[in-house]
Amino acid sequence: MAENIIELTDLTKKYGSFTAVDQLNLNIRKGEIFGLLGPNGAGKSTTILMMLGLTEPTSGSVMVDGISPTSNPIGVKRKIGYLPEDVGFYYNRTAYENLLFTAMLNSIPLQEAEEKIDKLLVRVGLSDASDKKTGKYSRGMLQRLGLADVLIKNPEVIILDEPTLGIDPTGVREFLELIVALSREEGITVLFSSHDLHHVQQVCDRVGLFVSGKLLAEGDIQTLSKKLFTKSPFITEVGLSIAFDENHENSLKDYSITWLRKILKDIDGINGIKFSNEKFQIDSSRDVTSEIARAIIKSDVGLNYLNKKEYGLDDIYYRYFEGGDAHE
Repeated sequence: MAENIIELTDLTKKYGSFTAVDQLNLNIRKGEIFGLLGPNGAGKSTTILMMLGLTEPTSGSVMVDGISPTSNPIGVKRKIGYLPEDVGFYYNRTAYENLLFTAMLNSIPLQEAEEKIDKLLVRVGLSDASDKKTGKYSRGMLQRLGLADVLIKNPEVIILDEPTLGIDPTGVREFLELIVALSREEGITVLFSSHDLHHVQQVCDRVGLFVSGKLLAEGDIQTLSKKLFTKSPFITEVGLSIAFDENHENSLKDYSITWLRKILKDIDGINGIKFSNEKFQIDSSRDVTSEIARAIIKSDVGLNYLNKKEYGLDDIYYRYFEGGDAHE
């Protein structure tokens, strides 16, 4: 198992009587992509500030690769690259000039900086626009340049705050592919803070759900769905060759559900069957998709459609933040 590169222990931050982060315990493994999720005011930004050494915890501790940002903030900043929601560049300077300026600030020798900048501009797909002033860059180009900017010091951790906000779909896809490549190929740990659940689900190995300064849950999508939907974490959608008469639609549907229950009665783990949008939905405590298919085919009824549906991050998020029951 990969070692932990970030360790948060009983981390708490208070502003007067207000608790922004409350007894946070979280470990993030080296090389993984971890998603920070939660509504505004959930404590995500304050947690990031404490990781960066930009604010001190009231109690508890943060360790980044064995270094405390409280006692050694400069050492931690050498380890972490931070890409904020709004990237700031000198818009009257070119991409190359902006990156060279960052390299100088990080005391990188000129020849090494020039070689590194050339490689990074290729890596983020901006080599053809390196001499273009950043004031003429699109939002997506600025985000990719921002990624090159944080990579110039070879960080072990990258923190991204709403990195896909305002980018067109093509730009989002390219940016997310780049993030995954950096993690998988170079072993960089990525913290991805975003409100876009679809983007987080596309790239993150694990997620943490924050609300009111507390970490309610953390894990991969499958683990979280099993925790939340404990009775029926699996859904199988089935379409059958059954025609419904509009005048007797409800009675025929009820009959079909009863019939389907009968032919599936020997399959252990099925908790419920319902019909909607011309499909049967079968809830179960384990993955019984293949068994359902065999039973239906054996019954000589036409099987038109079969799909194993998994609960996604939007389902999980809804349970926690939109008032749904989190334990059914």
